[in-house]
Amino acid sequence: MSRIKLFKELFTNISTTGAVTFSSKPLVDKMLSFADFKGAKILVELGGGDGSITKGIVERMDPDAKLLVFEISKSFCDNLEIMFPQKNIVIICDSAENLDKYLNGEKADFILSSLPFSLIHKDIRAQIYRKSKESVAEKGKFIQICYSYLLKYQFADYFPTIKTSFTLKNFPPAFIMICN
Repeated sequence: MSRIKLFKELFTNISTTGAVTFSSKPLVDKMLSFADFKGAKILVELGGGDGSITKGIVERMDPDAKLLVFEISKSFCDNLEIMFPQKNIVIICDSAENLDKYLNGEKADFILSSLPFSLIHKDIRAQIYRKSKESVAEKGKFIQICYSYLLKYQFADYFPTIKTSFTLKNFPPAFIMICN
């Protein structure tokens, strides 16, 4: 899919993408720096979008690891399937609230998310938080890109430990919440 079509999809569905542009490489690098991918076997990305975070994960993950990428936009899913045809990368065109159905009882080492929680209905948002907490391994992490520091207080209802980081190297500048 061309960049023009990707941007059209981004703006056409801004209520579900929650972004005015895609994540910058410095933001992706900073987000992924909080995850030690060595030895991680099950990885989950919530909100695959244009694949910028997916690409960063794929570059860092072990060859025998499995990556589940959740995305609700059919256009983005079709593009992600073309970009990432590897057998160990599964593109799932479904809501993150159904995360547990695809893990088959296994726990993720990392859940990496760029979901626009501020735009997601409160009940669905709560389900995603709860299922993410239940689906991440005991020593795993849930790592979220967000544009409002106030989301930290929502994550605190589910994750006892939350560290934050901030980067100006994105438009708009972003927070990274590292939860476990």
